[in-house]
Amino acid sequence: MSLSTGARFGPYEILAPLGAGGMGEVHRARDTRLNRDVAIEVLLPSVADDSDRPAPFTREAQLLASLSDPHIAHVHGVEDAGGIRALVMELVEGPTETEPLVAGALLLDEALPIASQLAEALAAAGELPA
Repeated sequence: MSLSTGARFGPYEILAPLGAGGMGEVHRARDTRLNRDVAIEVLLPSVADDSDRPAPFTREAQLLASLSDPHIAHVHGVEDAGGIRALVMELVEGPTETEPLVAGALLLDEALPIASQLAEALAAAGELPA
């Protein structure tokens, strides 16, 4: 099940779709309890109906919640409401990691800061116990 703009998901008001990936749709939402905007990743219906897929979603949430790095969005929690399971995360403004590439090849001075930030995030993730 998908969330539409204006819908309520627990204490969150869905404001706008942000994108979709292999496991879920991401929406901008308003946390009405804490008066802040957040990102909510909802499992896609095709994934939610697959009994083998929620486990990776839970592992992703736990892994992200254990990280503390300025280049990785902070996880605020996992929510279940109305048969929908979602990951609630810090909303990070700006382009996605792929948007700069859509315009074409990056110049070296544009690519190096992006590569550095990705390397720092991967290094932080690599320090986790297996």
